[in-house]
Amino acid sequence: MIKIYTDLEEARQTVLRRRSIFNPDSVPEPVRSGIRRVFGEELTPEEAVARILSDVRRCGDEALRRWTARIDGLTLDTLEIAAEDLAAAHDSLPPDLAEALHLAAERIRAFHARQPIPSWTTTDLGGMLGQRVMPLQRVGIYVPGGTAPLPSSLLMAAIPARVAGVDEVCVCTPPGHEDGHVSPVILAAAHIAGVDRLFRLGGAQAIAALAYGTETIPRMDKIVGAGGLFTTLAKRQVYGLVGLDGLYGPTETVIVADDSANPAWVAADLLAQAEHDLLATAILLTPSHPLAEAVQAQVSRQAEKLSRAEVIAASLAGQGGIVLTPDLETAVRLADEFAPEHLCLSVREPERWVERIRHAGGVFLGEHSCEVLGDYVAGPSHIMPTGGTARFASPLNVLDFVRIVNIIGLDATTATRLSPAAARIAQAESLTAHAAAAERRQ
Repeated sequence: MIKIYTDLEEARQTVLRRRSIFNPDSVPEPVRSGIRRVFGEELTPEEAVARILSDVRRCGDEALRRWTARIDGLTLDTLEIAAEDLAAAHDSLPPDLAEALHLAAERIRAFHARQPIPSWTTTDLGGMLGQRVMPLQRVGIYVPGGTAPLPSSLLMAAIPARVAGVDEVCVCTPPGHEDGHVSPVILAAAHIAGVDRLFRLGGAQAIAALAYGTETIPRMDKIVGAGGLFTTLAKRQVYGLVGLDGLYGPTETVIVADDSANPAWVAADLLAQAEHDLLATAILLTPSHPLAEAVQAQVSRQAEKLSRAEVIAASLAGQGGIVLTPDLETAVRLADEFAPEHLCLSVREPERWVERIRHAGGVFLGEHSCEVLGDYVAGPSHIMPTGGTARFASPLNVLDFVRIVNIIGLDATTATRLSPAAARIAQAESLTAHAAAAERRQ
C-alpha cells in the first residue's frame, strides 16, 4: 500500500518533489467536471472563483444563496445560526465529548496566553518612541466541512483570536450536503470558544462574504483558516482588501525515524495523516531497512480496519512513501528541505536533532508527541503552513490577530539634531518638499 524508495534520487523526483496547488495543469478531472456542471462552460478554478466573488460583491446575500444552491444543491432560508442554538448543541453533547472539547480549549487558551505581545515605549532615543500592540476589530474564521466536521479547527483559530482580544469573531462553515444543517459538534465548539456569530456557508462564496460584507454578514478585517482549493483561491484573490493568515494546501506529515522507533506507532501516524483527504501527504524518512519493511507491513495491516481505507489508499499511492536514507543526518536534512507542515522526530534523542531543523510548521519530539495530539489537545494551533511555506511562514498564533502601531514622539532637541540627516536623504531622493519640511525644524 505504501512504497519503499531505495533510490534517493527517485524519491527526490517523486514523493519529495513539491507540487503547487495553483498549477492549472494539475487540476483533477472531477474538479473540472464540477466547474462545467455549475458554470456550463470550461473555466479554470481561478476564473470560476473570480465569478463567484464578483457576484457576491454586487448582489450580497442573494448571490450567497444562489451559489450555494448551484454548487451544493441547498436552499438556505437563513444564513446565521442563533447563539441559543450553539448553547443548546453544547448542552446536548455526550458528556465525554464535551469534556474532551473543554480540555482542548483550556490547553489552547493556556498555551496562547503565554505568548508575549507587549506594547512598549522608550525615552532613550529622544522624546518617546514605541509600539502599541492592538487587537484586530473583526476577524472571520473559515472552518472547512468537507467530508467531516472539524470542531478542532474552530477551537484552534477562535481561541487565539479571543486571547489576542479581537472584538468580534465570526465563523463561516459549510452546511451538510444532505440536510443543510451544521454539525452539532461544530456549534458546540463555537459556544466553547466564545464565537460571536456563526454562518452556515462554505466555499468561495463564504470567503467573498467575509471579505466584502453582505446584508447579513459583516465585512472582516482578516480571514483565517484552512479550506479546499476554491476557498484557498478565493482567499488569494481578496488579499489586500482583507488580511490573511496564509494560503493552505493539503495537509502533510514527514516522520524521521531510526531503528528505535515502534513500527506500529509510525504506521498509525502515517495512516492518521493519510486519512485526511486524497491529496494528504504522509512520508517516512529512515536509514533503517528493517524498520521500513515493518512499517510497510503495519500500514497494510492496520489500514484494513479503518473506515476511510479508500481515501488512505489513494493518498498513500499519490503522495505517500517510505524513503531509505544513508544515515539519520541525511533523513533530517531531507525533512528540513521539504519544509513540512508537521515534522515528527521518532528517534532516540530528538532534542539532539531538533536544532538541525529550520523549516517546519511544527516539530514533534519523540514518539509520545504524536502529531494527532497536536491536532487536538497539545495546545499550539494545528493551523500550520503547508506546501513548503514553512520556509517563511508561521503557525497561526496570537500575533495573527493583532497589529502594531508605531508611536513617534520626538522632543525638540532630537528633532533639531535629526533634521539635517533627513533633509540630506530627501535631497538624494529628489523630494524637495520633504527636505524643506525637515530643514524648517533645524
